[in-house]
Amino acid sequence: MNERPESPAPRGSGQDRRDDLARRLARVRETVAAACAAAGRDVAEVDLLAVTKTVPAADVAILCGLGLRDFGENRAQEAAQKVEEVAGLVPDAAPRWFFVGGLQRNKARVVVPWVTRVESLDSARLADALDAQARRAVDDGLREGPLPVLLQYSVDGDPDRGGVAREGLGALAAHVSGLPGLRLDGLMAVAPLGAEPDEAFADVAAAFSALRDDHPSARVLSAGMSADLEVAIRHGSTCVRVGTALVGERRIASR
Repeated sequence: MNERPESPAPRGSGQDRRDDLARRLARVRETVAAACAAAGRDVAEVDLLAVTKTVPAADVAILCGLGLRDFGENRAQEAAQKVEEVAGLVPDAAPRWFFVGGLQRNKARVVVPWVTRVESLDSARLADALDAQARRAVDDGLREGPLPVLLQYSVDGDPDRGGVAREGLGALAAHVSGLPGLRLDGLMAVAPLGAEPDEAFADVAAAFSALRDDHPSARVLSAGMSADLEVAIRHGSTCVRVGTALVGERRIASR
């Protein structure tokens, strides 16, 4: 985004907090719309995913009331608790929950029953764990069909940052496509810190194009966050993940 992130959002409750979130949401939507216009794209082509990690359930409930539907979390236990809390606060809202952080295999059982899509699949072993839990959830009546997943692509190949490098994408995509409990929906990527955004997202776009050549139904490209969503949209992102610009600076949660 051209403007710098706003100062930390007030953590008050009630009308003040609703007004603050409404103002932030309006500005984010304006930014997405302007970026789409500049790229010659229809704004309906780009979904807004609110990243609400460490954000209280009360804020998510307010955002539901403001018309947001999609929320991203990155810690399994925190997210599972928040899903229940939000359901209690706004039982008619029907939010969709997305897992956007690194996921341990032993946490698959925590995430699968409620998650709409896992965006951080980066290994065959994690795919196998999610597949087993997804099939079990279908058998138990907790899911209606395969679990949608995105492959997390590593632009720089740094194993400490998560994701799979370009040379491993094809094999992982083929593996996921053979698992009955999963549905390969596309690619997710984060521009490396310090990278030139145009170069990073051009690389992401090329990786996505190669994935779609072999898997035409993989149509989702989740790329771009508060600081770089305009560039990501210019390079074809279909889903931007916005946290700070929408909810303000978040507290750092202990693991």
